[in-house]
Amino acid sequence: MKYVLIIGDGMADNPVPSLDGKTPLQAANIPAIDALAAKGEVGNVINCPGDLPAGSDTAILSIFGADPKVCYTGRSPLEAAATGIQLHPGDVSYRCNMVAYEDSDLPFEEKKILSHSGGSIEGDQSIQLVTDLFQDPRFQAAAQKAGMTVYPAASFRHIAVQAGANIAGISLIPPHDHLGEVIGPLLPSGCDNAAVLKDLMKLAHQVLDHHPINEKRRAEGKLPANGVWFWAEGSAVALDSFWDKYHKTGTVISAVPLCFGIARLSGLDIREVEGATGELDTNYEGKVAAALDELHKGKDFVAVHVEAPDECTHNGDLPGKLQAIEWLDSRVVGPLTQALDQEGADYRLLVLSDHKTLTSTRGHDGDPVPYLLYDSRTDSGLGLPYCEESGLKGPAYPEGAPVLMKKLFEI
Repeated sequence: MKYVLIIGDGMADNPVPSLDGKTPLQAANIPAIDALAAKGEVGNVINCPGDLPAGSDTAILSIFGADPKVCYTGRSPLEAAATGIQLHPGDVSYRCNMVAYEDSDLPFEEKKILSHSGGSIEGDQSIQLVTDLFQDPRFQAAAQKAGMTVYPAASFRHIAVQAGANIAGISLIPPHDHLGEVIGPLLPSGCDNAAVLKDLMKLAHQVLDHHPINEKRRAEGKLPANGVWFWAEGSAVALDSFWDKYHKTGTVISAVPLCFGIARLSGLDIREVEGATGELDTNYEGKVAAALDELHKGKDFVAVHVEAPDECTHNGDLPGKLQAIEWLDSRVVGPLTQALDQEGADYRLLVLSDHKTLTSTRGHDGDPVPYLLYDSRTDSGLGLPYCEESGLKGPAYPEGAPVLMKKLFEI
């Protein structure tokens, strides 16, 4: 028996007026997923505990069987683990997003944040910007005084580590939940160290705003990555062994450091795929090939994470979200299950969204999301499509997806 988990990040949503009151899952053409749903079990689950942030960090911890109410210390320590960053006692890590602020003469606090991803900046440009920032004499002196070091990544998602930091009472707000808003009320607050981070963010904007890379991006009609945003603070984290809980070997395939960090901390293997970007243009076929290869090598379990629906929603791109959902169906679920069927393999498949990402707000929501559990050996005969409405008709798991992982493995 083989076991497959597919996460369409943020693909669940609420009804959208421009889609005639349908959700994107209802409006999208997803015949492969719907065919599996018709023979399987469709229900709903809350992956994000109500007293914790609604995001992929808490949700994917839950999906992999970890209770975020027990083990969650913040998002960035999970991402730090993905790249082998060692956090020492007293260290605090932060996500250091490249962001885009509006071009205006307004004071820093009165500007709006337009993009949580620096206009979807990637690769060498992002690495060069954050490297130049931390080497700028003014910013370098301020960062050293704050005890901060940056670890660049080939996306907008950098990690910053601050030694000897006190974050008691701090409030750091996820930028993707407040796009188009004035940043003043969103800037770090709550303790003395918050003022240090706020000053670093203000100085970063001064250094980056007219950097040659950003002037080039403006000339190309792109948003500039003219700032950094500290959030997702946390200290070192430990997770229980996946093998000890489920007695299954497994590999996680993603383009997102968060997923790799959770995998490493759980003792699962990771598989990077060339051309996997975390955006709509990701390498879907490469992820499927990697998943099948891991199963052929003898792994019991493989997880495929697709970030595109979430990123499209944050970017206000509804057509992109629909396309991402349809490509998840036609370029991931369809080919993967077809290959397993042709091999005559028995398998169980869990498909779900980690959380809702709302078209109406471009932010996350912790409401129940639909899940699909399919077993190649059985036909439930329920005949339901995969969507939020169908999910509410089936079994409900308000306590989180650790229950679903056990169901996937028939424990």
